[in-house]
Amino acid sequence: MEKVKITLTKSLIACKPNQKATAASLGFRKIGDSITLEDNASTAGKVKVLSHLVKVEKA
Repeated sequence: MEKVKITLTKSLIACKPNQKATAASLGFRKIGDSITLEDNASTAGKVKVLSHLVKVEKA
């Protein structure tokens, strides 16, 4: 499968609790953290919740 690189670019301080929980489930702790995951429906849903806080690139 294809992989995507997701980077947290903005702060989680003023975010809603569900957005903070989604970021934690992806493993984000601070601005600049990056992860590489498979591009599937689960990942796409999580990215949609955090779309204004993350940058997505093909890995």
